[in-house]
Amino acid sequence: MTIIDVAKAAGVSPMTVSRVINGDAGVRAEMRAAVTEAITALKYTPNLMARSLVTSKEVRIGVIYSNPSAAFMSDFLAGVFEEASARAAQLILLKGEGGAPPTRDAIEGLIASRIGGVILAPPLGESAAVRQIVTDAGLPVAVVGGVVPDAICVNIDNHRAAYDMTRHLVGLGHRRLGFVLGNRDQAASIERLAGFEAAVRDAGTVTTHVVEGDFSYASGLIAGETLLDAASPPSAVFASNDDMAAAVVSVAHRRHMDVPRDLTVAGFDDSTAAVTLWPPLTTIRQPVRALAAEAMQRLIQAMRTGPSAAEVAGKTCILDHLLVERESTAAPA
Repeated sequence: MTIIDVAKAAGVSPMTVSRVINGDAGVRAEMRAAVTEAITALKYTPNLMARSLVTSKEVRIGVIYSNPSAAFMSDFLAGVFEEASARAAQLILLKGEGGAPPTRDAIEGLIASRIGGVILAPPLGESAAVRQIVTDAGLPVAVVGGVVPDAICVNIDNHRAAYDMTRHLVGLGHRRLGFVLGNRDQAASIERLAGFEAAVRDAGTVTTHVVEGDFSYASGLIAGETLLDAASPPSAVFASNDDMAAAVVSVAHRRHMDVPRDLTVAGFDDSTAAVTLWPPLTTIRQPVRALAAEAMQRLIQAMRTGPSAAEVAGKTCILDHLLVERESTAAPA
């Protein structure tokens, strides 16, 4: 049984149940009685792990993810594991299948395993339904790669990063630019597209061709074929992540094109994919490991401060990005 079950049985909000459990004197007598009766009937045991974090050296944190980019998740989980190890925290992982969020039953099962907080990897941080399940249970939430209300948010300035890369390509002399958009449902995708378009407007006399992907390598292959089949193909392609950029490089190689002599390609993330293909990618370094570690630090702080966690939630931490120039970009032939 969880705090959500108690709230349903008592006909009150999970926050009211939490206030009763914590001995808040401001709860009306009839509500207190209803909650107490529901706790007894359901034989509910409060989450002692979450309540004892002030003195406990060990914490349990749930990590929920469904990102289709293997390279991104490799770096993300590495950052989470390293920070968890440094703080003696236990991690419980829950993965959504096929890029979709886990089911409600799966998330509630995770909550019932006595975790004290949850980290949501992108794009799940933008799922109001997933966040609601967790916050209804009275647990703090840390979101990586998004800016949402009532959560700890750790991100980079995606708009500025995409602007910087586009200006770099224009500065090399490219005037026909292709852009591979990520999943349109994710705020980061829209921000990167907006940064690209802003830089194009500022440059002037630049033609563009935007195609949609979903951050997966497979979608990058389709996007690459579409861009290079155009009547006036781009001389440079900027993809919204490294997996899709690597796919565009693969398409170019299959067509016996040299990168960057015949086609410049740039990515985003600076994941392992950026340095394991030839040529290595020019890309925006999104400090994925640092983002995950920062989210872990802030989440543990919120877990330890208990009722004052609201002071941490909702505050957004923006980490710096870096344009990393490698061999995949050059001036047009």
